[in-house]
Amino acid sequence: MNLQPINLRARAAQAPGLAAQQQRVLRNTYWLLALSMVPTVAGAWLGIATGLSSAMSPMVSLVVFLAGAFGFMFAIERTKDSAAGVPVLLAFTFFMGLMLSRLVGTVLGLSNGASLVMTAFAGTGGIFLGMAMLSTVIKRDLTSMGKWLFVGVVMLVVAGIANVFIQSGALMITLSVLAIGIFSAFILHDLKRVQDGLETNYITATLGVYLSLFNVFQSLLALLGIFGSNDD
Repeated sequence: MNLQPINLRARAAQAPGLAAQQQRVLRNTYWLLALSMVPTVAGAWLGIATGLSSAMSPMVSLVVFLAGAFGFMFAIERTKDSAAGVPVLLAFTFFMGLMLSRLVGTVLGLSNGASLVMTAFAGTGGIFLGMAMLSTVIKRDLTSMGKWLFVGVVMLVVAGIANVFIQSGALMITLSVLAIGIFSAFILHDLKRVQDGLETNYITATLGVYLSLFNVFQSLLALLGIFGSNDD
């Protein structure tokens, strides 16, 4: 008995349901991503208002950031299939905003600081929209690209930690440019995974895209802050 026609009919019958699920995950990802901006901004504002982040030395700030970030990501992974997943993710974004406040506060201290922050925000939004549109037209599977991007992220982290001690402006500029390219590609990669049905949990999808957006914004703001300060 030839089972191929039966299998084809079964796949055809499942296709509408799978497409609907993918669209639902993508829609929930976009909504949660938008919502995550609120605690991020609140955390950054609180950090600037209280001076909490700037009060810590760079080394202490690095330790707190790494411990907090990995702790929250572990908690998100454990709760992603439960009702606690969204609150834990939003708490993580608040923490990330708090950690970002040192850089934002430094840039805001420049004469054109507010415009630099808005430029970084607009640039990040433009990159996200571009990658989101690109993910809808690319047909090939981008899964293999994730492995190379991950290697790039590991190298960025190692070099970034080293630069805490080296304090090289040239290295910081280089790392910021590379980070913008790598994490922009990660946005494309993660959104494509959702659209291809390879990622079915919207909390996990949101976490991945959020981290990429956070790093793109941070890197853009760092570059604008460096060159903006040279203009003063």
